[in-house]
Amino acid sequence: MRDVSAHPYMANSVPAIQQEMLDSIGVATVEELFVQIPEDHRLSRPLHLPPALSERELRRHLLDILSKNSTTEDNLSFLGAGIWQHHVPAAVDEIVRRNEWLTSIYGEPSSDHGLYQAWFEFCSQLGELLNLDLVGMPVRSWGTAAGHALRMAARLTGRNEVAVVRAIDPERLSIIRNYCEPPEMANHIAIRLVDYDPATGLIDLDDLRAALGQQTAAVYFEVPCYLGVIEHQAAEIAAIARVAGAQTIVGVDPISLGVLSAPSAYGADIVVGTIQPLGIHLHAGGGVGGFIATRDEPRYAAEYPTLFINIAETIKPGEYGFGRALLEQSSYDQRENGKDWIGHSVYMWAVAATAYMATMGPQGFVEIGEIILQRAHHAASRLGDLEGVRISFPSGFFKEFVVNFDDTKKSVSEINDALRAEGIFGGHDLSSDFPELGQSALYCVTEVHTHADIERLVGAVQKVIAR
Repeated sequence: MRDVSAHPYMANSVPAIQQEMLDSIGVATVEELFVQIPEDHRLSRPLHLPPALSERELRRHLLDILSKNSTTEDNLSFLGAGIWQHHVPAAVDEIVRRNEWLTSIYGEPSSDHGLYQAWFEFCSQLGELLNLDLVGMPVRSWGTAAGHALRMAARLTGRNEVAVVRAIDPERLSIIRNYCEPPEMANHIAIRLVDYDPATGLIDLDDLRAALGQQTAAVYFEVPCYLGVIEHQAAEIAAIARVAGAQTIVGVDPISLGVLSAPSAYGADIVVGTIQPLGIHLHAGGGVGGFIATRDEPRYAAEYPTLFINIAETIKPGEYGFGRALLEQSSYDQRENGKDWIGHSVYMWAVAATAYMATMGPQGFVEIGEIILQRAHHAASRLGDLEGVRISFPSGFFKEFVVNFDDTKKSVSEINDALRAEGIFGGHDLSSDFPELGQSALYCVTEVHTHADIERLVGAVQKVIAR
């Protein structure tokens, strides 16, 4: 007999309330709601779930599981490779936790307590940082933004192939492949990987020229690239793409723009990137935010899959209102006929990024960029002085750099295991995804790392390789 008792955590599972809901829609049982799902796709046996726990027992159980993790609060971390440890001002956390944001239902007029204005400020501030006028609401991640941008370029040009630099985060490339769809799909976009010079980390321009043709919709590269290298050939890459009639899409870490030129300055048509460094803590299991930005031209605006936040005068002089723009081309309005599927949004992180950018100001971005450059290069120099350790691309990198351990006769895995015993998370192991770089790791140094932290790392690495 089916158990009809109420679930302890769900008020709507009370039998009387369930029946009232079923009666109101004209069905007799919950099972009738799922008749469209083939029977062989439905589970015919009970789920073997653990017994229900009290709230206190459940909390203790979850804390016990979480306590098995080693965190960056308890360890010194030099990991990056897609999500980075940056300082988050206390003011940012305080603003994000306000009830006006947390309890607002999507910022509808009935519940909007300034959320639309915060989103408008997010787009405005990020646009100023990027020197671009049109910025959409954030998507789930950098990879999601890049995938959307490549599809935008394909629609803009009517072409079905893109060139992507091979020195890219493998996870981000995987997401891009998903957005370009399998070959069997009608909207499949072919990806051609463009090689990089293993001596410099820069894009191989000859390979890029060979990859482009009349079928190329876009060229995608990043500044700095996944390996940390600042691509100083960016303007030439954009020019090569332009001659081929392709769009230039640049991925960027926005926290670098206090010291590096905005992509629009060297010919980018579409700019994408992450917002995680802008006031978002390290976490796992959810999106950390990505952005898409372009010039404010109708042809670009018409291809955005994201929402836009608009500002307009009201009937009261001097008063302004905020709302959604071009909703009719999004999947919120058109569903499967929209300009791609908006998918999992991270709009709360837009509030965090807004607070962070406002707190930093233009001079703050200059200062933090300079600090990161100085500390990362200092750390690379100190590690490069160790016997058997080599910095692969010693000049022109930001925040992350590649450290090679071939001459130590130890693998990155061995070194990282030994560093963990010292309470240090070493660099991300590149040996599997980039075998041409040998036993190399990607180290990340930001404003959170002090001189003492760097010396502690250098001492620990020296100890490990001397064994």
